[in-house]
Amino acid sequence: MKNRERVQAVLRFEKPDDRLPMIEWASWWDKTIDAWHSQGLSTEIPWNELAPSLGLDQHVQFWLPHKAGDCPQPAFNGGPIMEDEQDYENLLPYLYPEHAIAGPLQAMSRLKAGHDAGEFPIWLSLDGGFWFPRTLFGIENHLYSFYDYPELYHRILDDLADYQIKMLDRVYELLTPDFMTFAEDMSYNNGPMISEECFDEFLAPYYRKVIPVIQAHGTKVIVDTDGDVSKMIPWMKRVGIEGVLPLERQAGVDVAALREAYPDFIFIGAFDKMTMRQSTEAMRGEFERLLPVMKSGGFIPSVDHQTPPDCPLDRYRRYVELLEEYGTRAVKE
Repeated sequence: MKNRERVQAVLRFEKPDDRLPMIEWASWWDKTIDAWHSQGLSTEIPWNELAPSLGLDQHVQFWLPHKAGDCPQPAFNGGPIMEDEQDYENLLPYLYPEHAIAGPLQAMSRLKAGHDAGEFPIWLSLDGGFWFPRTLFGIENHLYSFYDYPELYHRILDDLADYQIKMLDRVYELLTPDFMTFAEDMSYNNGPMISEECFDEFLAPYYRKVIPVIQAHGTKVIVDTDGDVSKMIPWMKRVGIEGVLPLERQAGVDVAALREAYPDFIFIGAFDKMTMRQSTEAMRGEFERLLPVMKSGGFIPSVDHQTPPDCPLDRYRRYVELLEEYGTRAVKE
């Protein structure tokens, strides 16, 4: 099967006829690649050819722009660029830049033939209803903003939804992404960062506005949120979300328990990256843990975030071999 066909089959809870997809959904840390260069990885390999050079399937992600390139930047990482309604008004000239999609659309046009031929899947990422306001309010103020500026929060998400629908319409005129992610990061190692009540009041109306536009074209809708997402899955299902990644093991996520509880939910990730620094035996043990879920369908095993820089290149190559071995077993046994 071709790369795109495998991904589509798994997303439909069907079995590919040869093996599961072999992807690393998150791009590698620059520190990881620097370390691998010192261990023999050629520095001549272009970034967009790293995956196949390492034995993985090719896939292409487009994260649609939500701010103009000259948008004011926070004074420090995670800091605010606005506080209140007047600040938001002042920022509007820099937000929702419809012209900025021209570049991604040109790139998609160049890749359309390969995508249509099944050579690789294409997926989109959008700033979600938790993520995008956080980039405006800053990390700390954002958590207060649900209470301090509720009307403004609703306005931001209305504006965000309207903008994204316009951009999605332009994408779908050109091609149909196989899946997409709402970038959110709204959970941490102890669970959700917001209450179910806040989710229902603020995020649910936004999702219910954007998701039907995506699903009308057959694109699968997935949320990208770190930490322990377990408690949030029922909330997500209520608004039409169909899957989640990356299912971080160090946050206590048990993908087998989640599969039992949600047999129709798509999972991507779940492979404990901490085993990669240990040994081949530890990685094999991790694949044994995941194998029953891999056989269940609707699951693309992948590193549960980014491969850490203390994973040697030789061991990563061994990880790829194991990924192929267990991905084959998942569809053949």
